[in-house]
Amino acid sequence: MKVELYTTDVCPWCHKAKEFFEKNKIEYTEKNVQKHPELAAELLEKSGQMGVPVITIDDKLMIGFNKNRLKRTLKI
Repeated sequence: MKVELYTTDVCPWCHKAKEFFEKNKIEYTEKNVQKHPELAAELLEKSGQMGVPVITIDDKLMIGFNKNRLKRTLKI
């Protein structure tokens, strides 16, 4: 399973998503669009927006942090 998390440093929901993944021992790749502006174009192409967090799990795209949806998708 490939999990990617698009974030910025100042996004409180991004921090909640990271805490959720760490608590549940889910490996993920953080893509910080604030530190790496070139990732903003990638984010826009995938999601059609610039807001974060955006989470991709394999071919599923989630905009925002929704703990219940993440649990269902990750089967935890």
